[in-house]
Amino acid sequence: MKIVATNKKAYHDYEIIEKLEAGLVLKGSEVKSIRASRVNLKDSFVKIVKGEPFVFGMHISYPESTNPFFKPDEKRPRKLLLHKKEINKLIGKTSEKGYTIVPLKLYFNNKNLAKLEIALAKGKALHDKREALKRKILDREAKQALKGY
Repeated sequence: MKIVATNKKAYHDYEIIEKLEAGLVLKGSEVKSIRASRVNLKDSFVKIVKGEPFVFGMHISYPESTNPFFKPDEKRPRKLLLHKKEINKLIGKTSEKGYTIVPLKLYFNNKNLAKLEIALAKGKALHDKREALKRKILDREAKQALKGY
């Protein structure tokens, strides 16, 4: 499994509840760009439109070798491939207040197919983010102290 891009901001802004793996509907040159790690997941989110999940805001740059007449929008909504059962579960959970779906990482699986790991998440409050940062700093200092010992 080769991880191409991760969404570090999602771990900071959200409390991850459940993770799912989804396939992506891509156009020709997008796969080449993903292999070259020209992807940004930072401000992306997943929304279910008419019973079909789409990822919005995922930026995939096109390589210079792409035909200038065939350059679709780099931030276009891309359809996700999930089982109907999983989609219904996500619809039920996101209808509750405070839950959202965020992409976590983009990778190629063992069969060399591009997959997007999405997560059902709940937004963190500002004080929760600060606590998480403090805990992270304390853990880092403890590891450094043990390393020096």
